[in-house]
Amino acid sequence: MSVPRHGRTPGRLPRPVPGRVAPGPGAAGAAARVQRLDVRPLDRLSSLKIKLGVLVAATVSLAAFLTWAGLHFALGPTRTLPVAVLVSLVVTQLLARGMTSPLREMTAAARAMASGDYSQRVRATSRDEVGQLADAFNTMAADLEQADLQRRELVANVSHELRTPVAALRAQLENVVDGVEEPDRATLATALAQTERLTHLVSTLLDLSRLEAGAVALDLDDVPLRRMLDEAAGEAALVAPWKHLSFPVRVEPEDLVVRADEARLHQVVANLLQNAVRHSPTGRPVALHATRAGGEVWLEVVDQGPGIAPDQRQKVFERFVRGNVPAVTGQHSTGGTGLGLAIVRWAVQLHGGQIEVADTPTGCTMRVRLPQRPVTA
Repeated sequence: MSVPRHGRTPGRLPRPVPGRVAPGPGAAGAAARVQRLDVRPLDRLSSLKIKLGVLVAATVSLAAFLTWAGLHFALGPTRTLPVAVLVSLVVTQLLARGMTSPLREMTAAARAMASGDYSQRVRATSRDEVGQLADAFNTMAADLEQADLQRRELVANVSHELRTPVAALRAQLENVVDGVEEPDRATLATALAQTERLTHLVSTLLDLSRLEAGAVALDLDDVPLRRMLDEAAGEAALVAPWKHLSFPVRVEPEDLVVRADEARLHQVVANLLQNAVRHSPTGRPVALHATRAGGEVWLEVVDQGPGIAPDQRQKVFERFVRGNVPAVTGQHSTGGTGLGLAIVRWAVQLHGGQIEVADTPTGCTMRVRLPQRPVTA
């Protein structure tokens, strides 16, 4: 997964979404006229029942006053009663329109959502049940808009990640079939690398489906951290051999073990190492540390890259978060589906642990904190 490093992530202009039509000046003007017609003097009241009581009391008092005025000026019931009823209906209509205006706006926004437009919001000015419903509706609309954007980005990212290895593998196989290249060891190794890239992507999508489905049963066992970290370091050395990175491992004490699902824990360390290799400068070490801290076991992956800005340290664990590294690294985009660190956090939380970006002066330190559990012999 690509994460934003130090420096401001370049802004991104909003992309037009197919099927959506932006409201024009006419629609905006109509909405403004509707809002001007909404009289909301009862918004200060915090209960819908109180509003209805005030509305009934106001109309009854107004009708009684008009009836008394008509009798006082000897207008007679044939004139006073129709005027009192008409004025009471007008006042009721004006006040009730303001009370129910958020409901009409929610209806219009819900119809827009059905056609794929999640940008509309409800103007909530009251503190009663209708206002609370409007606030909840706006929160739901914002969540749906974000989920729709994430879904579109996932499709675009996965399509890109699939297209690249498939195209390379197809071109290679076509060259072998046409006799342009010989099916030697180097050619087959390149084809195997593309196949492994596809396998990794499919595994990532499978983990995402498990994440969406809920918790996954863990196969807990005593995991010797020295052996597990040495294996992960050896695999990471094959990710980018041209960078000539070293992977020193330090475990204190040497026989430190943790009660965990070894496959999931290995996945956590492997994903963190891949992320560190992507951002680490050439020839610098990527260290792996394991130690006991109080009632926890800490696993740390430390690289010497540009680090992660403090305001981005929580966002990097969200799904579909992808960013650009600064220009000093010589890259502009690291690609990926934006799922790696989200899956890492999911796997760590399955063990009852936490993952965080440690506050260090240089580089980036990913720290996994697992609860210390009794270890059986």
